[in-house]
Amino acid sequence: MSINNELRQDLVSGDWILFSPKRGRRPNEFKEKKKRARASIVNCVFERPRKASGGNPILISPLGDDWRVQLVPNRYPALTHNGLRHKIYKRGPYAVVPGTGHHDLVITKNHDDNFSKLSEDDANLLFRVFRDRYLMLLDDDDIRYVSIFHNWGPKAGASIYHPHYQVIALPVVPPDVEHSLSGSKKYFRNNRICVHCLQIKWEKQQKKRVIFENSCAIAFAPFVSRSEFEIRLFPKKHLPFFEDTSEVELGCMVHALQKVLRLLEKSLKDPDYNFFIHTAPVKNKQEFRHYHWHVEIQPKITLAAGFELGTGMEINVVDPDEAARIIKGND
Repeated sequence: MSINNELRQDLVSGDWILFSPKRGRRPNEFKEKKKRARASIVNCVFERPRKASGGNPILISPLGDDWRVQLVPNRYPALTHNGLRHKIYKRGPYAVVPGTGHHDLVITKNHDDNFSKLSEDDANLLFRVFRDRYLMLLDDDDIRYVSIFHNWGPKAGASIYHPHYQVIALPVVPPDVEHSLSGSKKYFRNNRICVHCLQIKWEKQQKKRVIFENSCAIAFAPFVSRSEFEIRLFPKKHLPFFEDTSEVELGCMVHALQKVLRLLEKSLKDPDYNFFIHTAPVKNKQEFRHYHWHVEIQPKITLAAGFELGTGMEINVVDPDEAARIIKGND
């Protein structure tokens, strides 16, 4: 049974989310009816990553014509490593930081196989490339945070059909991550427990919103989901730093992510979506032992309108319990 309209407060951010299932459409109406258009392979720039990149390849694995994953500089980077030092300065009343950083593309070989369709070996290889690039960036004194994400489909911001992923290294910690870090730290200071570990424990006890779990990873629809069919995926072990994750635990996360995306694509008829990694910053690591890295998946189901934009409060029209049932195929 769907919940009545109610407001729920997120344990980490402190944000209030308005749940209004009776305002929304019937669950089946969220399932995409239009099949995503396949772009021609003939003119696809990512079939030849060397020509499409903004410089020499950073990493190719394996080397040669049988490569499976290539990491290359973005030809149109949001940030560039132009020699300017990370330093906050004033321009009138405003704080300004030079746009120094790195913006890379991670391209998989097959024109059609997004993450859920990759072989197990290629999916694990992709995440190892993410981690390898992350480790390369740790020694850059100007970098404070490394963002790793995937846009699948035009509604999620993917301008090119061929599956690809992005790594952006920033000179500042971005606002949403800062919000998550400060909320987690505050909860730990007040309760002496990781707030994410607490959520994992509660979701396992509730059993309503868990979508998938294996020996060392768990995915669930959060009790306070910011958007319809949001999914969060955690290593079960308390791990603050993505880059320090063991091969076994990383493999568990990759397996769970593929499984959940396949369920999502089947249940909602292949919606556009984003997934991204939230991890602790790369500097002053001793300050972030309270954090718990994870992957967030955001299907593109509805658009923000006047209320959301005017208040900063999200309206979710699908009960997370119901969302989990639909994704698991129990609707």
